[in-house]
Amino acid sequence: MSRALTAVLLAFGLLAIAPQQGVAAERWQTIPASAPAVPMQREGHADINGASIYYAMTGSGPPVLLLHGGLGSSNDWGNLVPALAAQHTVIVMDSRGQGRSTRDAKPYKFELMAHDVIGLLEQLKIEKVDIVGWSDGANTGLLLAMHHPALVGKLFAFGANTSVSGLIDAPEKNPIFPMVMEHFATGYAALSSTPKDFEALAGQMSSMWAAEPEWTDAQLARITSPVWIVDGDHEEFIKRSHTEHIAATIPGAGLLILPNVSHFAPVQAPELFNAAVLQFLGPD
Repeated sequence: MSRALTAVLLAFGLLAIAPQQGVAAERWQTIPASAPAVPMQREGHADINGASIYYAMTGSGPPVLLLHGGLGSSNDWGNLVPALAAQHTVIVMDSRGQGRSTRDAKPYKFELMAHDVIGLLEQLKIEKVDIVGWSDGANTGLLLAMHHPALVGKLFAFGANTSVSGLIDAPEKNPIFPMVMEHFATGYAALSSTPKDFEALAGQMSSMWAAEPEWTDAQLARITSPVWIVDGDHEEFIKRSHTEHIAATIPGAGLLILPNVSHFAPVQAPELFNAAVLQFLGPD
């Protein structure tokens, strides 16, 4: 790549500097630092299904729930929360055993995490909510839309998979993988009440990912909520054909592939990601 082209791409945010190498890396090859913590108007813990689930809320308007990806926390939404709060009541939560939330001995299951969402919304007295989900959060949103259609308004599902066959083989061989794990481990140690248990958490969640989800096309076809299936054009973990299949199977679903980003688009290109979410949710 020429110096002139590198300079242009850097100027437009299409490249980033990889500090560890001291050279330019494309945006999808980076894991930027988390955005600063967003002040929330209300926060607390809710006792749900044997776990203490952390949640926080801010803003005003129609409610929208943000569900983070596996091994992450609600802090990963630091770029999106301010963009939504002017027109929405934004709700974030830490999934069980992640972030500030605790867990019991139940094994990780998408169905259990979906019931955690239902339990939180019941305690907050929210009868219907739009959902923005990332990775595991997107899968949880799809499960809720399948089985609890009255609860889910719109669903923006980024980086979802509906079958383990849709996953790319050996993602740990991707050069970004060590950066991803360091990012999550650092965040876990800073927030969790059991800061030394990250490896155990990763192992337990990996067992879930090896077996779940396994949803049929018939189940996906039950979804009646407006849905966008969204991913990055350099997705590391999910096959593009699988993403396209999900969108084609859900009635009326839209498909959006964001440019020059990966499974971590919300932090790699927050302005691009936020604009897509705002466009989908609309003024209502």
